[in-house]
Amino acid sequence: MNFKLYHPGRKLSRRQLLYAAAALAASPTFSIAKTMPQSPAPNKYGKLATKICIFSKHLQWLDYEAMAETAAKIGFDGVDLTVRPGGHVLPERVQEDLPKAVQAVKTAGLDVPMITTSITDPRDTLTERILETASKLGIRYYRLGHYRYEDSQSIPKTLRGLKPMLRDLVEMSKQHKIAAAYQNHAGSNYVGAPIWDLYYLLKNLDKRWIGCQFDIRHATVEGGTAWPIHLRLISECTNTLVTKDFRWAQKDNIWQLENCPLGEGMVDFTKYFQMLRQAKVAGPLSLHLEYPIGGAERGAERLTVEKEKVVQAMHKDLIFLRKSLI
Repeated sequence: MNFKLYHPGRKLSRRQLLYAAAALAASPTFSIAKTMPQSPAPNKYGKLATKICIFSKHLQWLDYEAMAETAAKIGFDGVDLTVRPGGHVLPERVQEDLPKAVQAVKTAGLDVPMITTSITDPRDTLTERILETASKLGIRYYRLGHYRYEDSQSIPKTLRGLKPMLRDLVEMSKQHKIAAAYQNHAGSNYVGAPIWDLYYLLKNLDKRWIGCQFDIRHATVEGGTAWPIHLRLISECTNTLVTKDFRWAQKDNIWQLENCPLGEGMVDFTKYFQMLRQAKVAGPLSLHLEYPIGGAERGAERLTVEKEKVVQAMHKDLIFLRKSLI
């Protein structure tokens, strides 16, 4: 079967929708999903109460309905929808298309507790439109875009400049009753990569309306053996989670990062989840797959591998994650 890609503004007749649903159920992708070993029951994670969502970036080769059905068949609890340029929902069409995407997910029996945006400025005309629409649909969290350091400006000056912007975003989030989350991201110029700078920015803001989206992969890359200290520091500000794995590999005599399936890399998941339980962090968790799976890792709309391989990779990581959480 050829899965149809989503095009903003496309309207399907009832007959087309019924045909698509029937074809989808008969597709090889779903045949594999139906026969997969059942993963541990969702939401039974001991003291770490969370919902496991699939990052919809990895399902952008499917339209809303097929994306939602695929996530449900694999066994996820919800979907972390991309609402950003090149995402499942384009920001300029958020009022028209986000309700459609959320409805598709809910029809499949899943939730949308979080979305991923490129929001960085409260003054942008799309910012309030996205927050208002998402909040009305019952979405509780939105991931912000990233801020970066410039060589032309000192670190302290950059952080001082960001504080008023984040303060205003908190006020807007409070108004619309949806909390912002800033992901710590590895990289030489990312604000939040060292964690200490992110704690400095967040510590005096209302934690009900802004927090850290803690990414253990990025924290391990930048923190090495010190990541537990960073987690202890930022856990009081953490409201959502991202999970993925990596390892170091030598290529052409140069050590480089290599993304990999969960449990095959450097991340100490046993200690990580133990610390989350102790800190009583309970926000939704987004599963990311950044290792090569036919372009799905990059948000491709067309895959270069069989769809079954992508589904199997997601299911394998989900199984590992569920077993780690119990």
